[in-house]
Amino acid sequence: MRIFLSFVVVGILAIGGFAQTKNVEKPKETPAPSKGASKSSDPLMDLANLTLKAHGGEKLKNLKSLTISGSVDITPSNVPQAIPASFITIFSGDKYLFELNNPFQPLKQTYDGNQTYSNVQNGFNLPPINRLGFPVISRIGDKDFVISALADDKEAKKGFRITTPEGYYTDFYVDKKTGQVKKYESKYLVNGRDVTTSVEIDKCREVEGVVIPEKYAQRFETGQFTIYAEFKAKQIEVNRELDQDIFVLKQ
Repeated sequence: MRIFLSFVVVGILAIGGFAQTKNVEKPKETPAPSKGASKSSDPLMDLANLTLKAHGGEKLKNLKSLTISGSVDITPSNVPQAIPASFITIFSGDKYLFELNNPFQPLKQTYDGNQTYSNVQNGFNLPPINRLGFPVISRIGDKDFVISALADDKEAKKGFRITTPEGYYTDFYVDKKTGQVKKYESKYLVNGRDVTTSVEIDKCREVEGVVIPEKYAQRFETGQFTIYAEFKAKQIEVNRELDQDIFVLKQ
């Protein structure tokens, strides 16, 4: 129970997190950009810039704080019934507070800008949450964040890949009418285990010019089991003044 809920932590933070973690595993290898595609590829950069603009452009890149709360139904492949839970994430620069309340194993994780504290002390190391998923959209145009074509030639014109300086990558699939992300997929290592995360976004919400995923479905493939999660954000607040004491680590 603790293990699969920890994967859900990755999912929640990766959809809306702009924070940073340390002492984490890197991918086995850095995926090479697709042949013929690079940051200088005009069609790819046009699509990437369109996507950044569709989600808030400079307002997204300069986001000071973000608070998201809502509900999530979690279904492991070996459990026939969904587990209802609620979540809240609060981000301020590199700091974040995350809580997942559920009937089995409530989770709380805090990052104060230097170190992380979690109430689940099982050695479960999460990947850097600002290097996977939706947060990487805010790094479009930044040095060393490489835009390349999707590996699948049939899907190449529908999206793009962003590879971080550390070698983490996310494949984004874009609705060309709106420019918004409709799906993305990431692969990474957690405690030596290959994990694939796929997200399909059903609905986004605009808050003060920033467009954040509001309703989405996520699938986690770990090789040993699959986890399905249905998220719905009920409240999204952008650039709210925060009491920094909430990020103080409580051992």
